[in-house]
Amino acid sequence: MKKPARPLRRLALLAAAIVLGTAAQASDFSEPWKNADRALVIDAYEYNSIDWAQLTTDKRVVGVINKASDGLPPPYFCFGSDMDVKLCKALWKRYAVTRELFQTRKVVAKALGLKWGAYHLARPGNPVEQANNFIEFAEPAPDDLVALDLEGNDPSQWMSLEDAEEFVRQVHRRLGRFPVLYTNGRTAQYIADNRYTYRLLSRLPLWYARYKPNIDVHFPMGNWRGYALWQFSAQANCGRVSCPYRVPGTPNDIDVSVAPMNAAELRQQWTFGGLIDVPSDYLASIPIPVPRALAGKVAITYADVSTPPTVEEMVAVLGARWEKFRDGFRMPVVKTVPQRPGFGIVQYVAWKRSGQRTPDQIDAALAGAADPVNTASTALDRGQR
Repeated sequence: MKKPARPLRRLALLAAAIVLGTAAQASDFSEPWKNADRALVIDAYEYNSIDWAQLTTDKRVVGVINKASDGLPPPYFCFGSDMDVKLCKALWKRYAVTRELFQTRKVVAKALGLKWGAYHLARPGNPVEQANNFIEFAEPAPDDLVALDLEGNDPSQWMSLEDAEEFVRQVHRRLGRFPVLYTNGRTAQYIADNRYTYRLLSRLPLWYARYKPNIDVHFPMGNWRGYALWQFSAQANCGRVSCPYRVPGTPNDIDVSVAPMNAAELRQQWTFGGLIDVPSDYLASIPIPVPRALAGKVAITYADVSTPPTVEEMVAVLGARWEKFRDGFRMPVVKTVPQRPGFGIVQYVAWKRSGQRTPDQIDAALAGAADPVNTASTALDRGQR
């Protein structure tokens, strides 16, 4: 099939953006970093150097998204051969140093007025434990951006898409908001094509990684009609000779992203903690309420979501209901009935009706009664049938 001409493609994107109220305009799909009004973000990991004084001279740079956790945490105890113990200790040392650097950078960036974010590098392994590791490592504040980094769609090397949805649910359970999804063009396209299967991943704000000057033809047109961030510059296309954009105080291998909005608007929308609205033909299959769309060319609108209960939560609720149902059929257990000779049903009924008084008080009550059996309250207690 012949591909549509790029001008027509851009017009279609612009029309979709206007109708659906999404972030990007058609011009934001072609070298938007050349527009001085577009905000920038850098994302770094532990081996990138940063000269903070130089970095802050670029007023277009709004925030820093730093790598936090990587897969599962290292094992708490080290055992095995000498080589295994040395490797275990080295992993712990790297973990501790990386976390200390992360926390230091967070303090510096916020002190300089920059927005802060953290991302988790998704690996194979328990997604719930990875989410917990990420939150405990990053300690995100309510105004910090959080992101899930899916480097590919090969579950032998990276977190599977099914596990990624579990990761997202756990982050939402603990933080009350959703992460941004960072991924490349191929993985984003696969998620977009299978958006009915990956209903959470396909509605996360997209942090799109593609190192091309134009992405209009390649952008995944599923639920996404625009990106929250586009990582356009990295070591792959930035060298000593040429680079799409050089941020002062950073090396050539620093990753740089552009937003489809200006600096003030990006600061306002920074956390991107919701789910994007979806096209109208998809709403019927979403089992969650979707509120009104917001107008505005740079607004990214979200829908509220109720996280599905976990198996443990459902078991706990059903268990509590069963106990209540079962207790309704239980007879009360009398543990304080006086133990004495001649204490039969008549004496028991009198004892209950007298407010469980002492045996001496019961004897006095029975002696004064003309017909002690009449103190029983039912025909059965009186020996009647």
